[in-house]
Amino acid sequence: MRQNTATRRTRYLQLGMPAAVIGALAGTMVAAPADAAPAPSVVERQRASALRPVPAQVAPASYVVQPGDTVSAIAAGFGLRTVDVLTWNGLTWRSVIYPGQTLTLLAPAAVVVAPVAVAPTATLHTVVAGDTVYGIAQKYGTTVDAVLNANGLTRASIIYPGQTLAVAGSAPVATAPAAAPVAVVTPAAVTVHTVVAGDTVFGIARKYGTTTQAIFALNGLDSSSVIYPGQTIAVQGAPAPAPAAAPTATATALTAEQAANAALIIRIGRELGVSDRAVAIALATGMVESGLRNLDGGDRDSLGIFQQRPSTGWGSPAQIMDADRSTRVFYGGAGDPNGQTTRGLLDIPGWESMAFTDAAQAVQISAYPDKYGQWEAQAYTWLALYG
Repeated sequence: MRQNTATRRTRYLQLGMPAAVIGALAGTMVAAPADAAPAPSVVERQRASALRPVPAQVAPASYVVQPGDTVSAIAAGFGLRTVDVLTWNGLTWRSVIYPGQTLTLLAPAAVVVAPVAVAPTATLHTVVAGDTVYGIAQKYGTTVDAVLNANGLTRASIIYPGQTLAVAGSAPVATAPAAAPVAVVTPAAVTVHTVVAGDTVFGIARKYGTTTQAIFALNGLDSSSVIYPGQTIAVQGAPAPAPAAAPTATATALTAEQAANAALIIRIGRELGVSDRAVAIALATGMVESGLRNLDGGDRDSLGIFQQRPSTGWGSPAQIMDADRSTRVFYGGAGDPNGQTTRGLLDIPGWESMAFTDAAQAVQISAYPDKYGQWEAQAYTWLALYG
């Protein structure tokens, strides 16, 4: 018996495991007290999901930050986009979160606008190519605001051929050859300009020696309206004489590289059918973020014209450095190469009615949101020059 006991002890010694270690290992088999470890954070749950597939949890209304959490990890853990979590909580890409902080994980409730009742005496007008709200109001002897209010529209709304509009008037105003205009007296200096491919409101205003605001007011348009070839626009002024020489360089002059990138942003905007205002916002954003250059570096891992970051879902470094692709991702919308991973300008609800700088900031979520509006005037100049 003693010999067998000694043999067994020898075997334990040959394993190189002292009795104290064996005892410690055995101790790990015993359940730890309930308060021995904190609850796992979203980040820890994500790490565990690498070993076994775990479906994204339903997002609660709020979440308390745990040690080791990041905004991107919290968003991914609940099947949300990082940019949305940042926006809902007033954060930027540079913001730092801390344990115990409460984050909102639900979008603010949408404001429901009650439909505008149409007066019983209203008649219906079917929009045809070339129609403007101003022209329709003049035809029916009413005002632009009356037409907008009767149809639940704003000055940022766009009308299109085939659309039916309610007009507060019994019938179109007759156009007797010898009679003067009934409701609106057109100044003698007003001329009609027919839009051609490449025209912009800014360019037309400069051609006739007037302002964009004057054209907007005269035609019932605003800065988000889209003009198209064949459309007629009333302009108060006469075409300016052609310059004898090329204009001198100004503060808005661009280098060859900047001009090429500006032309690319404008071309893609035209392909996507966005308004001049959307193109101007993209141009101003590109100037603020990179000086309209396709940079291969920037803050942290930011790249390209719009300084998009691979780490926050804007694409791989090679994709972001593709200026054509990164521009389409900035515009967003149905043709966004990133799908629903990121949020472009066209994905921002009500961006058309936002201030210029606010619309750009809604996409970029920058720590310096006021810079975009400083380039608004120059952006429209580049649109006219390189469009």
